[in-house]
Amino acid sequence: MKNVLLYYSFAFSLGGGEYLPLSFISALQKTCNLTIAVDLACNFERSYAAFGAGLDIDRSKLRLVQVTPPGYDPKRHSGRTSLYRFRKLKNLARSADICISTACIMDFGKPAHHFINMIDFGDDAFTAYTLGEASRVNDGLISRAKRFASDRIIRPLLGMRSKWNIIRDSRQHIYPNSRFVEKLMTAYYGPFNSTMFYPPTLFEAHSDASDEHDPLKVVYIGRIVPSKRIEELVEIVEKARNLSGKDFTFHIAGRLDQTPAYGKKLESLAAERPWLKLCGALYGDEKARFLASGSYALHAERDEAFGIAVAEYLVSGLIPIVPDEGGTTEIVSSGELAYRTPDVAANILARLSADGDFRGQMRSHCAERAKLFTREAYFARQRMLLSRIVGDAG
Repeated sequence: MKNVLLYYSFAFSLGGGEYLPLSFISALQKTCNLTIAVDLACNFERSYAAFGAGLDIDRSKLRLVQVTPPGYDPKRHSGRTSLYRFRKLKNLARSADICISTACIMDFGKPAHHFINMIDFGDDAFTAYTLGEASRVNDGLISRAKRFASDRIIRPLLGMRSKWNIIRDSRQHIYPNSRFVEKLMTAYYGPFNSTMFYPPTLFEAHSDASDEHDPLKVVYIGRIVPSKRIEELVEIVEKARNLSGKDFTFHIAGRLDQTPAYGKKLESLAAERPWLKLCGALYGDEKARFLASGSYALHAERDEAFGIAVAEYLVSGLIPIVPDEGGTTEIVSSGELAYRTPDVAANILARLSADGDFRGQMRSHCAERAKLFTREAYFARQRMLLSRIVGDAG
């Protein structure tokens, strides 16, 4: 049996990021000796409790190793933490036939498989590049000197490699989670050893025939944080109500305490709008029923690498309206459901409710796209990929 070392931070964001490592664990432990390297063991337990129920994971076979210093606080990350983690991972990697990071680019001290799950993966220069010239950060002379010293002097002296060097090494295997991310990385780093791999949508649509889609119900489910631009979604629904004269309702599911001040802001908006409903965090059957009861979904984050929630909207039979850039545009794959401004999005929503032919065309298109993101389709892709990774290890 191959020895596999799999790293994931398990930061427990309550998003979709926990699904990939857990589904990999479920598959790999059947044929390999598996060691799981994590930043905090307690967060792995929380992630498993929240998302592991539908996965066949034998806890008795898991070797769980924490690779951060004693007393590690994720809110106080430092160079010392990175060095400690690198040395722990390098030591664990010595006895591993295969090393996998499902938390973007990690240095194992040897070639590995790196699964990208976000654009901001620790290379500040690349993050600045993705934000565009006007938003470029860390580009002053002092910042560049510090970056040069870190990447070209300090890290090599410590035996560590920069993200740039890892990505540009053809022995490393990099797996962007969308064509959007792959194109961004290629434009910045140049050609690299890339295999695009869509992450899992382990969610399954609710099959209760008694549930009916509300023709005027619009939904959002996910993290309640400023980067999700949820107040913009509220604006879209409000404009669509005015344009169409129809009583759209907007239902938001997610934890309001993730960013308390932002949660309070949404509570204030809801207090002034009876059609705006804050539904709290929903999981399992509650989540499935929530999505099954709606007709449309909205998304506003423009620089998202993939967007698992949007794939779940498709699988649930919803028609998502998404920004015209980023990974979510790729998921929906229809210019007629993509918008540049809230006004455009409101017009799309109003048209969907008024034009039966257009609504039917978009529903058919979304149903076809949904086939790519079903649970079965994901596991078929995962089986092929992991079989190749394990087989190539000799």
